Amino acid sequence: MKYRIGHGYDIHRLVPGRPLVLGGVKFDTAYGLDGHSDADCLTHAICDAILGAAGLPDIGHFFPNTDLAYRDINSQLLLQRVCSEVIKLGFNLANLDATVIAEKPQIYPRLAEIKLTLARSAGLLPDEIGLKATTNEGVGDLGRGLAIAAHAVALLSRS
Repeated sequence: MKYRIGHGYDIHRLVPGRPLVLGGVKFDTAYGLDGHSDADCLTHAICDAILGAAGLPDIGHFFPNTDLAYRDINSQLLLQRVCSEVIKLGFNLANLDATVIAEKPQIYPRLAEIKLTLARSAGLLPDEIGLKATTNEGVGDLGRGLAIAAHAVALLSRS
């Protein structure tokens, strides 16, 4: 089997009055992530990791923020489309690993729910997804609670 690894990163600023969605799960907050789609930085980082492993351009190439068709779109739909594209190229998604970096809200209590949502969208089992949450220890915009970021790694296989 041939294996390919990709890394993805995304960050979005927090703004008042938008829904906060991470990994397809909505959080009950008065703020959310600013962006063209639902601004789900975790799912966007995962999409970029998968696309990178397949040697494809990033998420913005496939779903540009200038296209009104993607305005406020559920990023789980984008993840499903990304997975479908790499399958067409003969790859299988083996596993994902991701870290969310946020001072607020608390992510840890929702990790299992996020894993289930991502697993459904990516066609994986929940135990094929590693997911962690951390803070930025008060450093920079992330540490001041002005943004949320995520890193992700994807492993693709091809027989």
